[in-house]
This record gives sequence, structure tokens and C-alpha cells, in this order.
Amino acid sequence: MLRSALILAAIAATPATAQQATPPAPMAAWPADATLLDVTAEGKATRKPDIATIRAGVVSQAPTAAAALADNAQRMTRVVAALRRAGVADRDLQTAQIQLQPQYRYAENQPPAITGYQASNSVSIRFRDVAKSGTILDALVAQGANQIDGPTLSVEAADAALDEARTDAIRRARARAELYARAAGLRVDRILTIAEGGASFPQPPMPMMARMSVQRDEATPIVAGEQELTASVSVRFVLR
Repeated sequence: MLRSALILAAIAATPATAQQATPPAPMAAWPADATLLDVTAEGKATRKPDIATIRAGVVSQAPTAAAALADNAQRMTRVVAALRRAGVADRDLQTAQIQLQPQYRYAENQPPAITGYQASNSVSIRFRDVAKSGTILDALVAQGANQIDGPTLSVEAADAALDEARTDAIRRARARAELYARAAGLRVDRILTIAEGGASFPQPPMPMMARMSVQRDEATPIVAGEQELTASVSVRFVLR
């Protein structure tokens, strides 16, 4: 009888315990006389690219797969050696792609016939002196490189540039909020929330050249120009 009374007492106490639980924290409130304004702004930072990334390689053709690979390896060895002589560090050299493909001859009402093989090997090269990259590319062609794609120009200290763009985005958002507040006869009281919308880098250009096989009399020019990095933010202001 005593045990049954204890069980009933525990059951009766359960609802009371649930009612005493701490409620979830309410969302941040704002004064009843405040006006909310949401502004999305984009900030910008301009930098001169200081890195050029180019892919250079060798394409070889021969009647057999072994011959195509052997010729390709010899010519690619000369290309890599030329890059190292030009001062390109090992950390800035990386194999990009190696391929071996049969070449076919097609005739009507006949199965494709293999006529030979094509071997290709390319490396990704990062030039830290953009102005000299064109001269080095011409030297590579002289050493047997016959496939060159690029350049992709980039900024090494991109994080610092993006931070500048983020700061500019906040400044632009604040200026726009001040404009709206004045037009409405109000003033900007404070910022309630800030959300980053993302950052963007310039799109890489189309390939500069492909399958070069003729040595040029003049150095290939590569002009760095400028790049614009952007960052966007969404800011909620409290107006009074």
C-alpha cells in the first residue's frame, strides 16, 4: 500500500515539474517604436595580379603506344628542365594530366582502325613574376612544348583584399541606411544583425594559346592589369 502511494505521488509531481522547466530564450527583441531596415551591399577591392598560372605540355604522336610515350617523356623532360633553369621552384610545378589515346581512321561500313597513338603530358606552372612568364613560355616552346593554356591571373594575398572588400561593404551599407533614414525623417540607431553574403573572385580568362608548334620571333606578352574582388553583406539596422 505504501509503495502504491509513492508511485501515485511521483506521477502527480511530473506535470508540476514540467511546468517549472526553463522556457527557450526568446529572439532578440527591439523597441516598439523602432523601424527595421534591411540593406544588402557589395564592397570592392582592386589589386594587381601577382601570380600567373599556366598549363604547358607536350603532345606526341607515333605508330605505337610505346613510341608515343617514349617521345613524349623525352620532350617533357626537356620542358621541365627548362622551367627549373628559369628559376621556377618545385613547389610551383605540378603534373596536371597524362594521357595516352589511340588514333582512329574511320571508313564507311567498316569498323574503326587504329592508325597510331597520341601521348600527352602537361604541367601546371605558377609564375610569381607575371612579367617574365611570357619569355619563359617562349623558351618552353623551343624545348618542345606544343600545348600551352592560360594564363589564370590571381592575387596571392587575396584574404587581405577580401577583408578590405568586406569593410567597404559595411561602409556602403551604413551609408545607404543613413540615406533611407534621412528620407524617412529618422536616424540610424544601431545595427541589429550582420550576415555575410559571400565573396567573389574574377573569372579566369579563356586560354591564351593552344598547341603552339612554331617559335615566335618576339616574346609573348602577358599583361597583368587589375582584378576586382568583391564581398557582400546583409545588415539589419534599427531606425528611430
